[in-house]
Amino acid sequence: MAEVVSANQDARRDQLAESALVTLGELGYTRASIRDIAANSEFSQETVHDYFDDKIDLVIYCVQYYKAKCVHRYDGVIAGATTPEELIEGFAAKLGETIRDEAPMHRLWYDLRSQSMFEPRLHDVVTAINQTLEEMVWRVVDRYAELAGRPLIATKSAAVYGMLDGLFQQTLLAYADGEETLDLLADEVRDLMPLLVRAG
Repeated sequence: MAEVVSANQDARRDQLAESALVTLGELGYTRASIRDIAANSEFSQETVHDYFDDKIDLVIYCVQYYKAKCVHRYDGVIAGATTPEELIEGFAAKLGETIRDEAPMHRLWYDLRSQSMFEPRLHDVVTAINQTLEEMVWRVVDRYAELAGRPLIATKSAAVYGMLDGLFQQTLLAYADGEETLDLLADEVRDLMPLLVRAG
C-alpha cells in the first residue's frame, strides 16, 4: 500500500513539474513565483506547497525531471550513424531541433546555472546535471572519433563540452532575439568536430 501511495505522490510531483516548467521557462527562475506557477496550472498554491517546501525545492525537482529526459537525447544519433559525416549531420540537426522546440527550457537551464553560483541549494544539483550533460556530449564526440578512425585530441570531456555548450548558448541567445541562427550552428558543428580528432 505504501508503494502505491509513493507512486501516486511521484506521479503528482511529475505533473506539477510539467506544469511548473512552462511558467519557469517563460519567466525565468527569479521572476517566477509559486503564485505564478499555480496561476498558470490546474493546481492551487496549497497543492504545490503540499509537495514542495518552497520554490527552490520545486525548481530543483523540475530541472532534474526535465534533464533526466534529455541526457539520452543523442543516443539515437550515436547508434544510427555509420560514418563520421552521418554523425555530424545527425548531431547538428538534433542540436537545432532542441533549440527550436525547447528554447524556454534551455533558457531556464542557463538561468539556473548562473544562479547556482549564488544560491547554495542549487549548486550541487546543477553541478550533477552539468556532469551528465558533459558525459552526454562526450559520448557523441567519442563515437565520432571511433567512426573517423582517429583519436581525440582532447582528453577531458569538460573541454569538449565547454566548446560545444558555448556554441549552443550563443545560438540560443541569438535565436531568442529572433535571429535565424540554426543553420549557422550546424555549420559551426561541421567545422568544429573534425578539429577534435588528430589529423589522419
